[in-house]
Amino acid sequence: MKIVQITPGAAGMFCGGCMRDNALVAALRQQGNPVLMVPLYTPLTLDEADQSRGIPVFFGGVNVYLEQKFPWFRRAPDFLRSLLSSPVLLRYASSFAAKTSASELGDLTVSMLRGEHGFQASELETLIAWLKQSEKPEVICLSNILLGGLTTRLRSEVGVPVVSYLQGEDFFLDGLPERHRKEAWRLASQRAGEMDGLIAPSQYFADTMTRRLGLPKERAHVVLNGIQLEGFEPAASFPEKPVLGYFARMSPEKGLGLLVDTFLLLRRDPRLAGLRLKVGGSCTAADKGFVNDIKARLERSDAMASVEFCPNVDRAGKIEFLRSLTVFCTPALYGEAFGLYVIEAMACGVPVVVPNVAAFPELIASTDGGLVTGSSAQELARAIGELVVDPERARAMGLKGYQSVVQRFSIERMARETADVLRRITSRGQRIEMTDEHG
Repeated sequence: MKIVQITPGAAGMFCGGCMRDNALVAALRQQGNPVLMVPLYTPLTLDEADQSRGIPVFFGGVNVYLEQKFPWFRRAPDFLRSLLSSPVLLRYASSFAAKTSASELGDLTVSMLRGEHGFQASELETLIAWLKQSEKPEVICLSNILLGGLTTRLRSEVGVPVVSYLQGEDFFLDGLPERHRKEAWRLASQRAGEMDGLIAPSQYFADTMTRRLGLPKERAHVVLNGIQLEGFEPAASFPEKPVLGYFARMSPEKGLGLLVDTFLLLRRDPRLAGLRLKVGGSCTAADKGFVNDIKARLERSDAMASVEFCPNVDRAGKIEFLRSLTVFCTPALYGEAFGLYVIEAMACGVPVVVPNVAAFPELIASTDGGLVTGSSAQELARAIGELVVDPERARAMGLKGYQSVVQRFSIERMARETADVLRRITSRGQRIEMTDEHG
């Protein structure tokens, strides 16, 4: 089926949502589905081949910002907008945008959700005009509900169903300033109600978002995330000295501070002599202060010599990093919609330890590739310690997780299920349209 996939760039940083969308588009294409991947805001930063290559960036981040701040720019000529949307300029501007937190984006988020009534309405019309020049798709997919402001005009002008994926939007919306938060949630709920369907990466997040958006549960279809398995495989053996690993954005919300607390507790156990900690993942300009504080704390605890930081590695580097671990733990507590890093660690034969929150219990129940425990440093340390001191059990658990990921969490399976859901939605939409036309 013909699909348009609209995905926002993440201001120069590796973004799980971007990488998920990109891998999904590649798999959908391999299965015979023509997919046009359209980037918004900035070019995509990826660890695999860019499926949006050759497509212009719409809603260029510089234009979007200027339209938000300066009323006169909303009437700027097309040649100036085009100039400010050049990939070179957008990549340069991304280095500054990466420092921006959700707390500073309230007015822009509300404006984008207002869509045709927001300050970026002209950007929406430019996107629609470009889409009309292309072959008409059967469905348009939005990367997340924050792009919901595009829905009404896309449905009416392109004339096809609009579907949105759900990818952790609640954390972003809850982080907005209080004066914007309520309105943003109201608009998100309104826009979601206008859509033809939602696709969630876990049952947990489907239930969470339909409840918070005030929608019937049946509006959300669950398609578990998948990964491109090429290159992923267990190491021949665990490292000689045990290694505890973390791989995600190096930020408080992903639980890096909690894992450092846990590591310092583990170092007190005489059975765990020689335990090392490896920290990998995205580290943006906005994260550097926090990471420096973590390093200073490790220095004060005389533990820094046992810790290695590996920021912003590519795909091959990520796989090499994961295969070097004994146990994996990224203890995010904010309500993870899925947690691709959990599946990636399992795909390298590494057992995982996760807190009993959000989608984590669902993933462990589906794979038997790790342990679920409490959310305190003491409880995490106890579970991690159990695996480190029993390498045979840890190895068997890791291999079981690997087998489960191969069987149930491939990107090919995800693409097939996504296409099936989209076909059902478009078929339903066509029946409704015929009923409207013919009574």
